[in-house]
Amino acid sequence: MVIAILLVMPLPFYAEQVGTAENLTNYIKVDHRKPKLDGQFMLTSVSIAQLNGLALLTSLADPTTDVMTAREATGGSGNMSEDQALNRVYMQSSINEAKANAYRAAHVPYERLFKGIYVMGIQDNSHFKKSLSIGDTVTAIDKQHFDSAQAFQKYIRRQPIGTDLTISYLHDKAKKEASGKTVPLAGTKKTSGIGIALTDDVTVKAPTRPITADLGEIGGPSGGLMFALEMYDALSKTNLAQGRKIAGTGTIDQDGQIGEIGGIDKKVLAAKQAGVKIFLAPYIKPSKTVLQYEPDGKTNYQLAKETARKYAPDMKIVPIKTFQEAITYLERSAH
Repeated sequence: MVIAILLVMPLPFYAEQVGTAENLTNYIKVDHRKPKLDGQFMLTSVSIAQLNGLALLTSLADPTTDVMTAREATGGSGNMSEDQALNRVYMQSSINEAKANAYRAAHVPYERLFKGIYVMGIQDNSHFKKSLSIGDTVTAIDKQHFDSAQAFQKYIRRQPIGTDLTISYLHDKAKKEASGKTVPLAGTKKTSGIGIALTDDVTVKAPTRPITADLGEIGGPSGGLMFALEMYDALSKTNLAQGRKIAGTGTIDQDGQIGEIGGIDKKVLAAKQAGVKIFLAPYIKPSKTVLQYEPDGKTNYQLAKETARKYAPDMKIVPIKTFQEAITYLERSAH
């Protein structure tokens, strides 16, 4: 009886498993309608599920599944609801940066509007820990508005530790205020902060060529590259997909730099299941310094190549450093 209970009761372990490869046409609209592309750009994902005893045993026996603790599964917080909120922030930021890159590449005039700063994390010693939540947007400090997260930080760091500040912020679209004192930033003794990790909350829009994206429950920053490619192909006169199923992954910043992500081996397998033959993978030079900080000592590109060699030998893994590199490769490889 005890063994039976242990097999079905939830355990403090999670499985990172192969997810799905989804056609982005189902999630993105350009000019108020689904893009009609000659081919598919596919968003790959991983699946993270809490395990019971039976599922733990099954996962440990599956070489394509990684078992992790709650802290590992949430990137260090151990709090699933906070992790989900953070991934929603990452997703919105990813969509906006993808828009900016697609508009710029397609020569469509656009506006980049700064709304405030997203709260990405909160230190335990922050005086605002009980007021702010991950995903809130800080709009002003001491009634002063700024045009970037960097400007917010510069203002705060000019204040001595222990200075009283009042923060204006949005929580679930409701305007709120909170007061507290500056504290030393994590890992420092003299650098003043308010104890939150932050990033820009921006809106990118082009009135003449509107783009909207609704990814539902999918979160995280890793779809940036593929969002931008879908948007660009729909905006431009270029036939970028040319009848192909193209999958990939990678963050994207406002300058078009492509960044590494987690779970790329699972994403390659998801692409294989969808019949993909081209997979775009973030690339950084595998120097000794870089490799010592990489999970399992492999860069995204190295792990994707290794996974494809083992499970999908007919899939081409393409190293990508920038959005423009991805466009150039797809244009040239179609002929």
